[in-house]
Amino acid sequence: MKLDQRGKKRVIIVCSIIAALVLAAVYRYAADPARLIDLSLSNASLPQCDVGYPFDESVFPPEIPAPEFMWPDKKTNGYWAIGIYLRDERRPFYCTNIGRSPWRPTHELWDRIKKTGLGGPITFRIARVASLPFPHATRRGLTRIFLSPDSVGAPIFYREVNLPFAEAVKDPSKIRWRFGSIASPAGPPVVLENLPVCGNCHSFSNDGAMLGMDVDYANDKGSYAVAKVENEIVLDKNNIMTWMDFRRKDGRFTYGLLSRVSPTGRWVISTVKDRSVFVPKPDIAFSQLFFPVKGVLAVYTRASRSFAALPGADDPAFVQSNPAWSPDEKTVLFIRAKAYELKTRDNGALLSDEECGEFTKGGKPFKYDIYTVPFNDGKGGAARPFPGASNNGVSNFFPAFSPDGKFVVFCRAENYSLLQPDSRLYIVPASGGQARLMRCNRGRMNSWHSFSPNGRWLVFSSKEFSPYTQLFLAHVDANGCDAPPVLLEHFTGPNRAANIPEFVNTFSGKIRAISERFLDDFSFVRAAQEPLRLGDIPMAISRYKTALSINPNNAAAHFNLAYALEDQGDRIAAQEQYRLAIKADSTLAQAYNNLAILLSQEADGEAKRLYEKAISLQPGYADPHFNLGALLEQKKEYEDAATHFMAAIRLKPSWVQAFERLGDVRLKQRKMNLAQSAFMSALAFDSSSEKAKTGLAEIQKQKKQ
Repeated sequence: MKLDQRGKKRVIIVCSIIAALVLAAVYRYAADPARLIDLSLSNASLPQCDVGYPFDESVFPPEIPAPEFMWPDKKTNGYWAIGIYLRDERRPFYCTNIGRSPWRPTHELWDRIKKTGLGGPITFRIARVASLPFPHATRRGLTRIFLSPDSVGAPIFYREVNLPFAEAVKDPSKIRWRFGSIASPAGPPVVLENLPVCGNCHSFSNDGAMLGMDVDYANDKGSYAVAKVENEIVLDKNNIMTWMDFRRKDGRFTYGLLSRVSPTGRWVISTVKDRSVFVPKPDIAFSQLFFPVKGVLAVYTRASRSFAALPGADDPAFVQSNPAWSPDEKTVLFIRAKAYELKTRDNGALLSDEECGEFTKGGKPFKYDIYTVPFNDGKGGAARPFPGASNNGVSNFFPAFSPDGKFVVFCRAENYSLLQPDSRLYIVPASGGQARLMRCNRGRMNSWHSFSPNGRWLVFSSKEFSPYTQLFLAHVDANGCDAPPVLLEHFTGPNRAANIPEFVNTFSGKIRAISERFLDDFSFVRAAQEPLRLGDIPMAISRYKTALSINPNNAAAHFNLAYALEDQGDRIAAQEQYRLAIKADSTLAQAYNNLAILLSQEADGEAKRLYEKAISLQPGYADPHFNLGALLEQKKEYEDAATHFMAAIRLKPSWVQAFERLGDVRLKQRKMNLAQSAFMSALAFDSSSEKAKTGLAEIQKQKKQ
């Protein structure tokens, strides 16, 4: 049958309509991923795809930027269909599809979600789809979030640190402080950086008007700055005090640990006469072991610039640390444990594994209870265990009051305090009671928490997603009930750990910069201490030279520079620096001793005079006695050598090497009984002394001849 022209047109029209309907159907499937999602979710047998972030039932503040949605995604073919559902689960609010995880809503979409999603759960459904137009879903998942009407309302001040922590200690200039709002999609601006000396814990008064911060000023590790919060905060000697002034005459060293400005800014409280386990570790995520083992609480009154112990928290039999103020300043919470004496007399910051081996290798437990003491305008009172955070067989630390004074949030771990993998946040009524594990906790380390001024948000640090600590934000309602947190993903830079976050009761642009005007020559001497200890000799040398460029007569800088040059094998330059140290400070016994060691093989006459000068300047200094004894033994002046070895032993009774050398001298004098006594003493302090064993064998051999 032939078709006329009119018939042909009808066929073409019908075919076009059919093609259009097919294309429309295909387009409908391609453009409406919700149908794909519905299909995928209707099959309950499909394997689950766990959405890693946002956490299910997490609560978002109204001003936060759009989060990045993350879920496992190993396949490269196909795509993911995403549907957003508000209260009506039957119809999606929005649909899209993407090639791979992760996915972030656009700014416009996130604004739409926030405007329409308040008051109920917002469900994000995802499905792995193979192809269009006839999809086959292979995996499915969902996460639900809530939008809170409660604004955060305050910026956060925090520290950003490079890891491992030993590197940060070695070069503090790489540590940065940031300050800003969670509302910005970019990271909060840096307000303090390039500080070559250590700046550590900080705190603010409740009204956001005063800042307190640990700083290294001059030759004093206990220095602390209290400054008015303004656009540019200047830290200078006029607003720096030192915790060393608390009972300075007793001669005990003080760092001033975990200091806290009071809510009104009238007082500052801190751990003083402190000693801590502070050991670097190779693990990038947990690169330090730090917890105090000695210390009492002292109060600094800003108006009178005076110091006093806080009665009830000043018992030297215990370590009392980590203070926290109640909002009305009537109560102080602190951690307490029986004090422990470390096997070191070094006042340096970082210690070695050997100095703290009972903890780093032996796993010795150390647990804190949280105690409460009335402040009573500094008069203190009886300290009592805080119910719910004490006597529970674990370690309790980092207490923090909610702004309304109704609750206390604290950390709990099996042992120790700072940077524990098993650290979890608990909340308990401020009157004490049953502590409740908070929902906001993540899988690995939860710590360093701070309440927003309105009490509705808690910022804290965790290592949930990275070995580099990140900041999280959790909603807390008026009854103390909290929700899974949101990640402040834009707060952390690459390969940086964000810690010590604190809400500040002001607006985000209030602090634009913090600058120092306190660095002097001693600042750089102190800044060289940890690089020298950790073996970065070039960095230490550079800082000693900087100190000397500021003050060419700094004896400590000359002395330590000489020591560093000697370590590098530059004996001539080291000799020159020791002489300059003596010129700058003619009473520096150690410089005489160390210079004499360098000269002992080439100018033993001068070396002998230098050792004698060191002994006359510091009679209790054992080293020059030992070194002079060795020089005299070499010159075969055995009796005088023995006299100095015995003097060294009197000053350091367990000095094995001095007993060994004394035994050698007595053996050379053929005074066998005295030699035997010296070698036996060496073995009494070190049973593995090969030199003593060899000496005793030689004595027996000579007795048989």
